[in-house]
Amino acid sequence: MNTARRATGEGKKAQARLICRLATAADRRQIYHWRHQVYALELGQHAPDPSGALNDELDAGNLYLVLARDDRVRAFISLTPPGLGRYSIDKYLARESCPFAFDDGLWEIRLLTVDPQRRGGPDASILIFAAGRWIEEHGGRHVVLIGRSDLVAYYRKFGVEPFAAPVHSGRVSYVPMHGDLTAILRLARSRYRRGLDRLREKVEWSLDFPFWGEQKCEHGGAFFKAIGETFDTLDRRTEIISADVLDAWFDPAPGVAQALKLDPNWLARTSPPTHAEGLLATLAERRAIPATSIVPGAGSSDLIFRAFHAWLKPGSRVLLIEPSYGEYAHLLGTVIGADVQTLQLDPRDDFNLDLEAWSRRLSDGFDLAVLVNPLNPTGQAFPAAALQPLIAAAPATTRLWIDEAYAEYAGSATSLESLACRLPNLVVCKSLSKVYALSGLRAAYLVADPQTAAELRRRTPPWPISLPAQIAAVRALSDPEHYAACYRRTHELQAELADGLETLGLHPIRGVINAVLLRLPDGCPSAPLLTRRLAEQGIFVRDLSSLSAVFGERFLRISVRPATEQQRLLDGLASALRA
Repeated sequence: MNTARRATGEGKKAQARLICRLATAADRRQIYHWRHQVYALELGQHAPDPSGALNDELDAGNLYLVLARDDRVRAFISLTPPGLGRYSIDKYLARESCPFAFDDGLWEIRLLTVDPQRRGGPDASILIFAAGRWIEEHGGRHVVLIGRSDLVAYYRKFGVEPFAAPVHSGRVSYVPMHGDLTAILRLARSRYRRGLDRLREKVEWSLDFPFWGEQKCEHGGAFFKAIGETFDTLDRRTEIISADVLDAWFDPAPGVAQALKLDPNWLARTSPPTHAEGLLATLAERRAIPATSIVPGAGSSDLIFRAFHAWLKPGSRVLLIEPSYGEYAHLLGTVIGADVQTLQLDPRDDFNLDLEAWSRRLSDGFDLAVLVNPLNPTGQAFPAAALQPLIAAAPATTRLWIDEAYAEYAGSATSLESLACRLPNLVVCKSLSKVYALSGLRAAYLVADPQTAAELRRRTPPWPISLPAQIAAVRALSDPEHYAACYRRTHELQAELADGLETLGLHPIRGVINAVLLRLPDGCPSAPLLTRRLAEQGIFVRDLSSLSAVFGERFLRISVRPATEQQRLLDGLASALRA
């Protein structure tokens, strides 16, 4: 087949294309001579060698990715995996001065070099993306590199950030940089997707994994690896602390368990009401909103995916708060291909959102704007009265999606459900999973004007919510007193957790949801390292490094747990900090 291709014009054209591939032994010989020309003769970083070739001890274990045409290397990049015992950055910095862990997830990217006749073109970008995908496919979690000082702005576009003062080598100044790989690739797959797709059409991808790879959003839930993901060792559930997800720490209302225990066999074998009619009627009564404005779903993520696919297309303009619930950026940027713009919150201000700044951004005109209220992961909440005038001032052509997954923790004055029934550009999404302790059952709904709701119901498959989930949700909605007491105790436990974290010399950011956002001070072990040390003790917290580049490796989110578990968590964290 290859011979036939070479005999055709198509085959000759394909041979002439740039190929992105792993370097061969012949490629390495070209690379070593090229390195000598650039890094020894031009930049003066090494003494000239009579052989005219330059390599080092890392070349015994590193690898190169190249762009080549007709067996000639046009650009290359080097990757140093963990396990070699050293990185090139060790020549310039002591490891203890670096704000990240030198662990089995750290890869080094170095020696990005492009043919002088092709500099300024797309070769560097395609190689950096290929390097990221290689590292992702081989289990890497974060990267370190030393980028030329005059190219720092270029590297920052890819989500890596400086962490130390410039270092000098020969006639060039370099800046040490570091980044979380998940955040880097999420940025590439959202903000730069269309540009990379155009590059892919010009480059033959000859690496043994797909260009884009499996694209998913990382969530918590690592504790299930300790329990057993095949559910045959569920007794382990009592041995671990699952503080890496925002599930409720409390049990659902007593009526929920009573209903589910009544006849489990019947619940398992019986189809639920087709359109969750009884649940919609209960919601309409309890929330004082018309049933015609309600759309049911198997959790809020089900509703998010269904609605956004109905409303948006590639290139649609969307405004997100950064940082926020990660599934929004994943769905909008990676899956749909929307033009996602962000309002960046400042970590120096504990990520507080200025509503007036948000309102000003809305005036730019977007197809969709998303606001999570209360914010996740900070827990900052906004009363409905503060949001209503901003919503009224927003362009009528901008659909506003308000995610109220944790609104009950902030009180009834937070919700905009009744307003959403009347405004055609306002939609409120409500989770019954988190605040009613039904996460394992998956139930949610959204509220919109009747026409918008009807359009989404037409896109809703029959039996969207299981029978156990429908029954549990109806029983939960019928016992507001039980949950009001649970919310009060949640705030007490959250305060106790935050106080304990402060006692350890850490910086908790307090909000109204069932979690604490934790900033790690300078000199403290990194978030990934602390997360692993705690997991070894059966304690699971959320490392936020992969949620947003703004977190770096300095933030954890810790969910509220019962008092005895929180004390064990604090003791375990104290031990992890000392290790």
